[in-house]
Amino acid sequence: MLKIKRLYTFVIQTFLPVFAMTFVICLFIVLMQFLWRYVEDLVGKGLSMAVLGELFVYAAFQLIPMALPLSLLLASLMAFGNLGERLELLAIKASGVSLLKSMRPLIILVAFISIGAFFFQNEAMPRIQVKLRALLYSIKQKSPELEIPEGSFYSDIPNYNLYVKKKDRETKMLHDVMIYDTSKGFDNMAVIVCDSALMRGSEDKTFLLLNLYHGQQFANFRQADMSNTSSNRGNNQFVPYSRENFKEKEVIIPFNTGFDRMDESNLEGTQISKNIVQLTHSIDSMSSRLDSINIRDRKIIGQHTFFSYRNADAYVKKQRKEDSLRVVRGEIKTKQLPAKVDFDSLLNSYSKDQMSQYLMSAASEAENNRYNMLESTQKAGLQKNIRFHEVERHQKFTLSFACLIFFFIGAPLGAIIRKGGLGMPVVVSVALFIVYYIINNIGYKMARDGVWEVWQGMWLSSFALFPLGVFLTYKAMNDSALFNPEAYGKFFRKIFFIKTPEKIGENERNAIIDTIPAMSEISKLGIDDETMANLLGMDNDHLRDIHKNYAQYGYAKNMQLASLILLKERKGEISDLVGNQNYKLASEDYQLFTKSSILTGIAYILALIIYILDISSLSISFGIAYLALFIRSIVYYSMFYANVAKSSKVYHTIVSLLAFAAYPLTYWYIKKKMEENLTLLKGHDII
Repeated sequence: MLKIKRLYTFVIQTFLPVFAMTFVICLFIVLMQFLWRYVEDLVGKGLSMAVLGELFVYAAFQLIPMALPLSLLLASLMAFGNLGERLELLAIKASGVSLLKSMRPLIILVAFISIGAFFFQNEAMPRIQVKLRALLYSIKQKSPELEIPEGSFYSDIPNYNLYVKKKDRETKMLHDVMIYDTSKGFDNMAVIVCDSALMRGSEDKTFLLLNLYHGQQFANFRQADMSNTSSNRGNNQFVPYSRENFKEKEVIIPFNTGFDRMDESNLEGTQISKNIVQLTHSIDSMSSRLDSINIRDRKIIGQHTFFSYRNADAYVKKQRKEDSLRVVRGEIKTKQLPAKVDFDSLLNSYSKDQMSQYLMSAASEAENNRYNMLESTQKAGLQKNIRFHEVERHQKFTLSFACLIFFFIGAPLGAIIRKGGLGMPVVVSVALFIVYYIINNIGYKMARDGVWEVWQGMWLSSFALFPLGVFLTYKAMNDSALFNPEAYGKFFRKIFFIKTPEKIGENERNAIIDTIPAMSEISKLGIDDETMANLLGMDNDHLRDIHKNYAQYGYAKNMQLASLILLKERKGEISDLVGNQNYKLASEDYQLFTKSSILTGIAYILALIIYILDISSLSISFGIAYLALFIRSIVYYSMFYANVAKSSKVYHTIVSLLAFAAYPLTYWYIKKKMEENLTLLKGHDII
């Protein structure tokens, strides 16, 4: 009997609930996007809940290809992030199980999901798309519900404009009604004004019935003989009209308020209704038809060239007869090449008027021959239809491959980040999916419009993200520090040849501590008795504060050494106070900055001279060299101020921007400020 290892069961039980939750959330989000896209077509149509429910069900199934890859990415990222955050992944690795082996059950599970996604795309999606498209078309064609507002014209009834001043909600009566009827044309418009009206729909929902009470109707009144007479006069200034007074009048207006479903058979021949076998058969038949059209077009092009007389039967027979006679006479044993024509001398032999006439004649003949091409519009439509079928065929496979790619991105990334929950994983997943969605849309449009080959456009997103999945899996398996800033800092320093000053070692620090005088020698520092008494009464925190900020309190430098002697006697923490490490590092950073600035200034001057002389072949090279040296100098500048008292970030940003624009001028100002800070920092030296 096949037994599943307990580790595999644990990993699957960790992944499945997260996957189910993320799939529902992602499907709900894309379904809301669908709703906002078609909200204008749904509002005000009076659709029943059954129709809306059916629409949302079809839309949910149709949006599964968009929600499934995102949910797999988010679920794998969250699952392995949770394992890493709870140190369970560390325990698994410590027991000798590699990351790839712990991923094995999920790889098999995602493989089955991908296979199921393929069959869903191939078998279920054609039926779903046909039903969804037919239902959406039927909803768009449905007339809106009749909801006439008060105090404004209502124009949603074709060929009619209605104005109602007041409506009675209880009796359904409309008061002070005005109707503009343009059903017989604008020139024969009729206007009806009445005190009240009652509106209702017919039983078959194809007509509106209006009972009008106490009103008048005005309509244009034109007869054939009167129109002819007016036209003969040449000026029709007066148009007679008819006026009708009524106490009660019934008007019937065609207005279909029913819901008529589109026949789904109208979409059966399109690419969205076919599986892979049907798509392949349709592509083959359309390609054969396109080849036959191309063969026919090539023959027609040959018959309608500028030298069309060469294609005439008489000319061809004459040429063959002359060639055969020459062969018999021995005049021609090999095929002669046509004589070369110097077209420049030929064109120069004509005058400008003759050239203009010949060019116009050639353009006219080319334009006439263009219309002799057979079925050019049909060929363009056939090529477009073939592309649509090929796009649909490739989409059957891209979804399954995207599911695998997103799993191999999410699982290793979760193991590297080691953050679970809905925080960081959601941000990373959404960012990656947006990149995938943009690349996929670009490829789809390029393939659909024929700019690229269909397979190139449809597989563009997969080709772009597949290397990322391989890279992340490799990094996670080798426990690489992918998001360690220190690792990138070392790489950055190697590129720009940036040196890092070495810190004081532990042995050197202990040697400095041994040179601190003993407590018996504190009286030799020349501190008065009152100040010494205050110093002895301080705790360790106050002594450390006196050591760091003695100058701010108005004390002499001997107070710094006295506070350090007391801290050593009390066995307090003094390792961070000795040796003045900040001064040593800052002085080394200052020296590195000055050496780098010399090269940066030279590169700036050379780049400026080349730019002024407009030497385009060298300007880019020297510009890049100056940029690299400037970055190196600014890094030393930042390293220096990391060991000095913090200054405003805005100040350093402004100084850096000014230095980039005019480095030789701002260098002296920067150097002077660094020397002042270095002198101030040196004043804190203890020995």
